[in-house]
Amino acid sequence: MGTVTVGVSIAVPEPYGSMLQQCRAGFGDTAAHSIPTHVTLLPPTEVTAADRPAIEEHLAAVAAAGQPFPMRLSGTDTFRPLSPVVFVRVAEGAASCHGLQERVRAPEGPLARELNFPYHPHVTIAHGIDEEAMNRAQRELADFEAAWLITGFALYEQGTTDGVWRLVREFRFTGRPPLPSVPQQTGMSRPAAPAS
Repeated sequence: MGTVTVGVSIAVPEPYGSMLQQCRAGFGDTAAHSIPTHVTLLPPTEVTAADRPAIEEHLAAVAAAGQPFPMRLSGTDTFRPLSPVVFVRVAEGAASCHGLQERVRAPEGPLARELNFPYHPHVTIAHGIDEEAMNRAQRELADFEAAWLITGFALYEQGTTDGVWRLVREFRFTGRPPLPSVPQQTGMSRPAAPAS
């Protein structure tokens, strides 16, 4: 039946998701429009297509054991020189993301795998582009702020011919949110999107 490449992530909601995607494209990152804006829980992973039902069952169980948690993005940082990435920082919710990704990659589950780098939740805004554009991305989104309540995560699959990541299924947490709960969305500083 062949293999497919899947990933598990937390989507960045609107209007923030589209805005960051447009910024990423404006910095010259050609992958911007093939990757929805997200926080990774499982990086691209090749699996047997026949294992998809077991993967979805596993992720449903992970979601059933989870509960909503607040997330706040604030400012930028980079993985350079180790990796050519500039990102928006996860200022709140990182510990919850860490625990969640460990459960997604549980050794006894169908998505068990080692990571190439230690897990560090973030939202990529530039990857593999020239240094000047990377510096501009880090500078222009330095004041970015966004906050919302995470209510679940999603499974994505990469297109075999076009490389586009598409939503397969969303998984909602069934637990109650911690108190006090955070508003669904808050205001943010909106830097002008760079020209394409």
